[in-house]
Amino acid sequence: MSTVRKRPAALLVALVAAVGLILAGCSSGGSGSDAQDSTSSGDWPRTFKNSDGTTTEIPSRPKNILSTSVSVTGTLLAIGAPVTTTASDANGEFFPQWADAADKAGVQKAWPAGSPDIEAAIAAAPDLIVVAATGQDAMVDNIAELRDIAPTIVVDYGGQTWQDLATELGEATGLEKQAQTAVDEFDGLVADTASAITVPEGEADIVSYRGPGGSNPIGRAGGPHGSLLKALGFTIEEPNSAWHNQPEPRADFVFADYEHLTELTAGTTFVLSADNAKARSGFAADKVLANLPAVKNNQVYGLGTNSFRMDKYSATEIVEGVRANFGK
Repeated sequence: MSTVRKRPAALLVALVAAVGLILAGCSSGGSGSDAQDSTSSGDWPRTFKNSDGTTTEIPSRPKNILSTSVSVTGTLLAIGAPVTTTASDANGEFFPQWADAADKAGVQKAWPAGSPDIEAAIAAAPDLIVVAATGQDAMVDNIAELRDIAPTIVVDYGGQTWQDLATELGEATGLEKQAQTAVDEFDGLVADTASAITVPEGEADIVSYRGPGGSNPIGRAGGPHGSLLKALGFTIEEPNSAWHNQPEPRADFVFADYEHLTELTAGTTFVLSADNAKARSGFAADKVLANLPAVKNNQVYGLGTNSFRMDKYSATEIVEGVRANFGK
């Protein structure tokens, strides 16, 4: 179906949804809506500054959010945003760290990451759409079509911590207080953990180990993973930006060819998407990497099986794992 044919359908769905919201607002049984109104803040409409430099006007507090980015959905759930539909992981599933929260909230799956479906976006009848600027679940090429359906905002989850993203999403949804509460709770956990662990001397690096034949992303010191580990007391080795083999630079990772892993110098290595057993049977057992200081020091740790994408749920798992490995 062509784009030209999709747009009138989107406008019709939006009109029907708007009428439904008006009728709902006139009904006497709006206790759920009133409860959410009591905890939202700010005046409407409001203008959201997108990560691509554009702005989006959000006419009223969203009640039906479509997240086209599975990597952003966890943060929406963490602040209690009314996300009703989301893209899933490429395997068609929710991310494990927040799957239970999504099921409890009744969130529906729209499409797998990397396979966007405009018709599914129309069917969701959202009043706000959230798009990621980067990653496999980015839909920046479809923004014009999405904006014909509902106000659409663009965020960059890779260029900031989940706490900063939560603050942005709180402003977009009128849930600033909930976002601040989620951030404060997590920051308290980080502070408590930092005082309860002994950090090894020297630097630490962060590797998404994929072995030979492809890119092995290395976490940047200012990326979400590096920022969290720094808050816990670690000093992060910054990978050489010249190793990056992708067309666009990224704030979270340097995508490095396998052979560049041999140039890492940190005395401790954290392996993404892995527990300790997987990190040691994979990265630490790789004979090509046998001379790395972290391998020689027996200082290779898994950062957690759900650690690649950062949100409150996975970040909490990371902090708990660090405490288990380095607790005094």
